[in-house]
Amino acid sequence: MIGAVLLALVIAGSARVYAGTDAVAHGKVVYNVKEFGATGVKADNATPAIQKAIDTAAAKGGTVYLPPGEYTAATIHLRSHVNLYLESGATLFASETATDFATQKVKSKEALLFGEDLEDISIGGRGTIDGQGKYFWATDTIERAFSHKKMVEKLHASQMRTYPAGFPNQQDYPHLLWLGRCTNVRITGLSFLHSPSWTFALFACSRVVIDGIYVYTSLTEAVWADGIDIVSSHDISISNSTIATGDDCIIFVCGIPEWGPDYPCENITVTNCRLSSASAAIKFSEGNSNLIQNIAVSNCTIFDCNRGITMAIATGGTIRDVVISNITMDLHRFDWFWDGDANAFNIEVRRTSEWNDDPPKPGEPGPGLVKDVIFRDMVIRCKGTSEIAGHPERPLEGITLANIKFFISSDPKSPYDMATSAMIFRRVKNLKLQDIEVHWEKPRYDKWQSALLVDDVDGLKLDDFSATNAFPEQDTPAVLLEHVKNANIDGSVAPEGTNVFLKITGADSHDLHLFGNDFHQAKVPYVLGPDVKADGVTALDNFLPAK
Repeated sequence: MIGAVLLALVIAGSARVYAGTDAVAHGKVVYNVKEFGATGVKADNATPAIQKAIDTAAAKGGTVYLPPGEYTAATIHLRSHVNLYLESGATLFASETATDFATQKVKSKEALLFGEDLEDISIGGRGTIDGQGKYFWATDTIERAFSHKKMVEKLHASQMRTYPAGFPNQQDYPHLLWLGRCTNVRITGLSFLHSPSWTFALFACSRVVIDGIYVYTSLTEAVWADGIDIVSSHDISISNSTIATGDDCIIFVCGIPEWGPDYPCENITVTNCRLSSASAAIKFSEGNSNLIQNIAVSNCTIFDCNRGITMAIATGGTIRDVVISNITMDLHRFDWFWDGDANAFNIEVRRTSEWNDDPPKPGEPGPGLVKDVIFRDMVIRCKGTSEIAGHPERPLEGITLANIKFFISSDPKSPYDMATSAMIFRRVKNLKLQDIEVHWEKPRYDKWQSALLVDDVDGLKLDDFSATNAFPEQDTPAVLLEHVKNANIDGSVAPEGTNVFLKITGADSHDLHLFGNDFHQAKVPYVLGPDVKADGVTALDNFLPAK
C-alpha cells in the first residue's frame, strides 16, 4: 500500500508530500520529514524533524517518508501504528557523538531507532541506515574473553603461525535498532550498514517479519557488531536477506537481565538467506538461561565465514526441537581474535564457572540441555573440527546428522590451525549419523586424525558413512569408537585406499553390531582394542577384503 502511494507520487512528478494534505492510502497520511524541517544535508541535525513527523503520524497512523538525501540523527523513538519509509537515495546516519544516545537508563539499550511496548510498526523502503561504526586497535593481546583468550594461551607457544599485537575494539554504542516488547513488526528492503554494536536487538518481541534486507559490518574489524540478535522473542521470520557481519550473523538467546525477564525464545524461521561472518553464521548463545525451541533454518548459503552453526550453553538453559537443513557452507579462518576454527558445527555445554575457567560457585545453574536437533542436506567446505559434546553430567540427546558431505582442507597461511578429527561426538544419548561423506583435500595438515571420533555415546546409529584415512600410510582409523554402547553400523563404505576403517576401544564398549558394510577396499576393515570383549561386537554380512 505504501509503495502504491509513493509510486503514484513519483509518476505525478511531485517530490513533496505535505503533512496534513489529502495524500491518503486507506486512511493513512504520508508525512514528508522535509515538511518538518529536515534539510537532507548530512551535516544538519535531522533528529527533531524526524521525531516530530513520527509523533504527528502516531496521532492518526500513517507513513513517515524520508525522500532522497542524507539525514543525521540521534535516538529516534518509534511509535505504534507508524510506518517509517526511506526512499531509494535516502540515507539515515547515526550521529558520531556518543552522548547523543545516552538517553536510556540501560546503556545496552541505546539505539538509533528505539521502540518499546509498541504495536503495528514497519520500517522499510529502498534506502540505507548507516551507523558510521568506528574501531580502534587495542594493545592488550589477550584481553578478549572466553574462548578467544583460551585459544591464545593454548596456541601462542606452539601452533600460532602469526600473532598480531592487539585486536580491534570500539565504544559499545549504539544499536541501529532496539525493540522491546513490540508486536506486529515488519522490517523490509533497507540496507543497514556499519553498526557500532548489534545491528538489530529484539527483546520480548513477537510477530516480527524481517524480509529482503542487507546488513553489513566489516569482517576485519567489527567486533560485537552482530547482525540480528533475537532475545526472549517468539514468532519471528527472517527471509531473503544478506547479512555480512564482523561478529555473529543471527543469534538466539534468552537471558539479558538488565532488559527484563528471560522469556523463552521460540517459533522462529530463517530461510533463503546469505550469511558471512568472522565469527558464526548461526549462533545459539551461551547466555541462554531459559529455553530456545522450535527453530527452523533452511535454504541458506554460508560463505566467507569462520563458523557455521554453534550452540553453547553456560547458564543452565535448554535448546530443543531445532531443524537446520538445505545449507551450503564455505568456511575459512579469520584472525586469532575471532572465535572459531573454520568449523561447520560446534555444540558445547558447561557451567558458568567452567566456561570462565573459575572454581565452582555455590548456587550457579547446573549444566544445560541440548536435545532433538537435526542437521541435514548440506555440502560443507571447511578447515576445522566440528565438535558436538554434552556435559559429563548432562549428555546431549537425540542428535541427528543426515545427507552431509564434508570437504576438509588446511590453509598454511591462516594464523592458527586446531583441527584434529573431522567430526567429534562426545557424551551423547541417541546419536544418528546417516549418509555422511568425509573427503580429505589438499593442502593437508599433519595433525589430522580420524574422519569420525565417537566417544562416550549410548545409542549410535551409523548408516551409509564413507571416509578414508587422513593419511593412509598411518594406522589412525577413519572411524574411531571409544566407550560406545548400543550401536548399529550399517551400510558404510571404506573407499579405495583406506588403511584401517574402524577401530573400537574401551572396556565399557558393548552391544555393537556391524551389518551389511562394504569393507572390501580397506586393508584392515575393523579392529578391536585389547580391552574390548569379543562378544561385545557382532559382525554379519559385511563385504570383506579377499583373502
